[in-house]
Amino acid sequence: LPLSLAQAQQTPTPMAVTVPSLDGTALTAWLFPAKAEHRGTVIALHGCGGLYATTGARAGLLNERHNAMAHVLVDEGYAVLFPDSLTARGEKELCTQKIGTRRIDQTQRRADALGALAWVGRQPWVKPGQVALLGWSHGGSAVLSATDNNRADVRGQSVKPAVAVAFYPGCAAALKSGYKPSAPLVLMLGEKDDWTPPGPCVALGQAVGAEVNLYADSYHDFDNPVGEVRLRKDVPNGVNPGQGVHVGANPVAREQAYARL
Repeated sequence: LPLSLAQAQQTPTPMAVTVPSLDGTALTAWLFPAKAEHRGTVIALHGCGGLYATTGARAGLLNERHNAMAHVLVDEGYAVLFPDSLTARGEKELCTQKIGTRRIDQTQRRADALGALAWVGRQPWVKPGQVALLGWSHGGSAVLSATDNNRADVRGQSVKPAVAVAFYPGCAAALKSGYKPSAPLVLMLGEKDDWTPPGPCVALGQAVGAEVNLYADSYHDFDNPVGEVRLRKDVPNGVNPGQGVHVGANPVAREQAYARL
């Protein structure tokens, strides 16, 4: 059912809504209503670690990266919707699972993103033509998958994103398949990323005329507002399989990426 703007604005913290994926899965999503003048709506797609913090004061809540982005966008006048692609399918995270063995891949993530676009389009407070897709890592790849005009399910959606922004996605599959963007594409990449390396994304950007932002001295998750760069040996994928990947914040790059966003 449509959610009235008055209902959303009565909730100062994110409110849980149910968003049907195109594959029939009922997803929980967290909606941050816009403040004052509503400039648009952003659908934000989590990475392989899911939406939630697993330790610390925010355990069980949106993690620091998602929470920080939500507040930046809300303060700028945007509503933000965070669909949870994992919990309804019985998963907590995908990062430690080898690619190829995961039960949730871009088939499900694309269905979720397109379902979220359709849900947003049914809300009376959403301005047509002022919806954006945003995603990180596995969710950044979902942004690519959900804006690929080669796909009939993408072409068949009545709600089209006005812009698509992907932070450090995996771009190799999109590059190989001849990705054709259905919306202006913006890529936010870490120069030193050894999990989802920037090279294929730079090539993809050149091939399709996307905006490519390559941030110096930056690894995967460079826009995280907390923490430092560390080696995650529990991740079996990446440039050097079995050797782990580097993840962590670069405050300078984060500030630049937020300003551009």
